[in-house]
Amino acid sequence: MQASHFNRVMDFVRDAVKEASELWWRFFDWLAVIEWRQLYLVWFLVLVFGGMVNLAEPATWFILISFGVKILAKGKRRAELVAKEATLKADVADLERKLTEAQMAALQAQIEPHFLFNTLALIGQLIETDPPEAARVHQHLIDYLRSTLPQMRSGGTGTLGKQVELSKAYLAIMQARMKERLKVRFEVPDFLGTSPFPPMMLQTLIENSIKHGLEPKIEGGTIEVTARVEGATLHVDVCDDGVGIDPHADDGVGLANIRERLQLLYGSRAELVVMTPPAGGACASVRIPYKMMEDA
Repeated sequence: MQASHFNRVMDFVRDAVKEASELWWRFFDWLAVIEWRQLYLVWFLVLVFGGMVNLAEPATWFILISFGVKILAKGKRRAELVAKEATLKADVADLERKLTEAQMAALQAQIEPHFLFNTLALIGQLIETDPPEAARVHQHLIDYLRSTLPQMRSGGTGTLGKQVELSKAYLAIMQARMKERLKVRFEVPDFLGTSPFPPMMLQTLIENSIKHGLEPKIEGGTIEVTARVEGATLHVDVCDDGVGIDPHADDGVGLANIRERLQLLYGSRAELVVMTPPAGGACASVRIPYKMMEDA
C-alpha cells in the first residue's frame, strides 16, 4: 500500500514538473517574441493591478524576472522560433507544390483514350488496303508517343515549340484518318519556340476543335494554329471553320481541364477565351504570361 501511494505521489510530481516546464517555456517563448513596447504596457498593467490588490511586491518581482528572461531570450530563442516558423512555411509550400503536381497529373491524365485505339485500328485497316500509308501512320504514331510521354511526365513544364511538334505529329495521324476533310495551317514564329507553355494543352484545343467543329461537318475544314505576343502576354490560338459552338453550352471536359490547369499554374494571370469568329467556326485562345526562354 505504501509503495502504491508513493508511486502515485511520484506520478503527480512528474506531471506537475512537466506542466510547469511547459508553462515556463511558453512564458519564455512569449517573452522572446513580444515587442518591448508591448512588454512595457504589460508591466504597467501588472503594477497597477498589483497595487490595487496589495500585491505590489510580487508584481515587482514579475517585472524584474521577465526583464532578465527577456534579455536572455531575445537572441537565441527568437532565432529558434523564426527558424521553426520558416521550416513550417517551407513544409506547407512543399505540400502545396505536391498537391498542385498531383492535381496537374490527374488533369493531364484526362486525355482522350480512344485516340490510341482508333489509330491502331486505322493502321490495321491500312495494312490490308494501303501498306505504304500504314507505314507512314505507324511512324507518325511513334513520333507522337515519343513526344507525348516525356511531356506528360514533366508536370507543369514544357515549351511552345515542343507542343507544336507534338501537335503536328497528332494532326498527321488525324489527316490520315480524315484525308482531305482536314487541312492544317501553323503560324508560330520560331522565336516563340522556347517560350514556356503547359504540356498537352495545345493538343487538347486541337482535339476539341476536330471533335466538335470539323468531324460533324460533312466536308470537314481547316484548323489554324497561331501564336503571338501582346504586351507581356503570350496568345496561342486554335481556330477552325467548322460547325461553330453553342454560346449557351457549358465547357466540355477538354476546355474545363484547360481552365483548371491554367488556374493551378498561373492563377488570375492566365485565361482561356472561346470566341465565335464573324465568318463562323470557333476560336479558342490560351493567354499566359510570356517569357522569352524556358529558364527565364
